[in-house]
Amino acid sequence: MNKLKLGLSGIVIFIFGFMAGIYTLPIMVAPEPLSMLELATASQNAKYKAMISEGLDGSDFLHNGTGEFYLSPSEIVFKGTLTPGPDYQLYLSKQFVENEEQFMQHKNSMINIAEVKRFDGFIKQVPNQLDIDEYTTIVIWCEAFEEFITAAKYKG
Repeated sequence: MNKLKLGLSGIVIFIFGFMAGIYTLPIMVAPEPLSMLELATASQNAKYKAMISEGLDGSDFLHNGTGEFYLSPSEIVFKGTLTPGPDYQLYLSKQFVENEEQFMQHKNSMINIAEVKRFDGFIKQVPNQLDIDEYTTIVIWCEAFEEFITAAKYKG
């Protein structure tokens, strides 16, 4: 009986440690945060601004974001915070999506802009031949766990 308790407690501790590692590793390896000046300067040339709405269907306490996106033909700027996680990707979508099912339904028509490694604001370059006017929505998606994080509609 004692060996069973010891074995079970070891498994529980291992699972807890593993889960804590998945959560904290992206925070530990994240690049230094950008300054407010860098984010403010980059957002000045924005053609579109989009605020993340609260209560998106696919967001929960472990997978969400708050803040604003600023889009110009050359850059996408995010001022806000995302809950940390591995393998976040920034997509542009022609349709507004707010959960995993909708994301998977429209993924083939979306364009993956960049990997997201900062959780407290970032600046990403828009690919040269991409016209942001052809899209309406920014989506943050976790590829590793196929989890919707957040989205914001900037047009339409």
